[in-house]
Amino acid sequence: MKKEDIKKVVLSYSGGLDTSIIIPWLKENYNNCEVIAVCGNVGQNDELEGLEEKALKTGASKLYVLDLTDEYVNDYIIPTMKAGAVYEDYLLGTSHARPCIAKGLVEIAKKEHADAIVHGCTGKGNDQVRFELAIKHFAPNMTIIAPWREWNIKSRDEEIDYAEAHNVPLKINRETNYSKDKNLWHLSHEGLDLEDTANEPQYEKKGFLEMGVSPMDAPDEPTYVTIDFEKGIPTALDGKAMSAKEIILKLNELGGKNGIGIIDIVENRLVGMKCRGVYETPGGTILYAAHKALETITLDKMTAHEKERLSITFAELVYNGQWFTPLREALSAFVDKTQERVNGTVKLKLYKGNIIKAGVTSPCSLYSEEIATFGESDYDQTDARGFINLYGLPIKVQALVDGRK
Repeated sequence: MKKEDIKKVVLSYSGGLDTSIIIPWLKENYNNCEVIAVCGNVGQNDELEGLEEKALKTGASKLYVLDLTDEYVNDYIIPTMKAGAVYEDYLLGTSHARPCIAKGLVEIAKKEHADAIVHGCTGKGNDQVRFELAIKHFAPNMTIIAPWREWNIKSRDEEIDYAEAHNVPLKINRETNYSKDKNLWHLSHEGLDLEDTANEPQYEKKGFLEMGVSPMDAPDEPTYVTIDFEKGIPTALDGKAMSAKEIILKLNELGGKNGIGIIDIVENRLVGMKCRGVYETPGGTILYAAHKALETITLDKMTAHEKERLSITFAELVYNGQWFTPLREALSAFVDKTQERVNGTVKLKLYKGNIIKAGVTSPCSLYSEEIATFGESDYDQTDARGFINLYGLPIKVQALVDGRK
C-alpha cells in the first residue's frame, strides 16, 4: 500500500519509550493518520495504569487493552514448558508472548478496517521477526510499518530527545533507561551498563530487580513447595487446585522471595549478533524444574532422549518467531503424546537462588525400587553376562579383524 493511502493504523502499544514517540511520529510522517493503540495484556499489569490517558494525550484516537493472560498461559507458555524448550538458558519469556500479542493486533486491525499495523521493534532485534511472521500468518496482505527501520532516530537517548520535544510523558530517565520487557512469565533487562560484558549486574541495587530479590538478600530459611501435574500441565500448588496462570503467579511470588530464576546471559540473536541480557523468571524456572523432575520417572529412556533433542528445535522455532508453522504444530503434537503419563507430584526446596529436589511421586512412575535396589531382589544378575556378550560383539569382531591385519 502506498504511504499516501494509509489513513488508519493499529499500533502495538505498551506505553514505553518506543511506542510512546511512535504516535506523534506517525502523525507527522503518515498524513496525520488515525492511530488506534492496542495493548496486549500478557501480565504486565502494573504498566497498564494511566495507559489510556497517555495514549490519548499523545495523539491516539482510542486504546484497546486486550486481556490475553489466559490465552498466553494456556496456548503458548504451557506448550513450550511441556516441550522443555529452552533457548541458551533463556526460558523464552518475550519470544512466546509476541505471537500471542500479534494475533490480537490482527483481530483489532480487521475489526477497525485498518490500513496497516505498526510495531515499535528495532531493526536489530528478534521481536520484529516474531511480530511480523505472526501478522503474515493471520493477515498475509496487511501492510506493516516499523518506524525504527524508517526514521532518523539512532539511539534511546535520541528517542528521549524526541519525546521531550513533543511533550510525550515518560516514566524513565537517561540513567535508568534499561530496555525492559515484562509479562506474567518474566522480566528482561538490556542496555546501559549491561552492554559491557565485564560489568556485574547490579542485583543488590534497589529497583534493579523487580520480580524478586538477589539470592544474597533471600531468607536464611528454605521454602518448600509441591506442584501437581496432569498430562504435564500444572494443576495444583501445595495441594490446592489452581489454574496454570494462578500457579505461575504464586510461584513468581515464592520464587522471587527466594532469589530464584535470575540469569545473566549473552545470547545469539536471530539477526546474527550476540546480545547480553538479564532475565528474571522466578515462577517459570520453578515450573520447568518440577516438570523435568517428574519426567525423569514417567518417561522411558528413548522417549526422554528424543524429546530432549527435539526440545532444542522447539526452542529455536519459538525464539525465531516461527510459532505458527507446521513444524511447531507437529512438535507440539509429539510433545502432547509424551505427556500422557506425566502425572504426579513434585516437592521442591527453594533456597537462596537454588531449586533442590525434595521428592517426586507418580502413579505412572517407571522407577522400580524393587528392581533398582542394592538389596536383595528377583533381578537375575547373571543375565548381564549374555547381554554384555551380545552388546559387545561388534567391538570384539572389530578387534579380531584388526588383530589379523
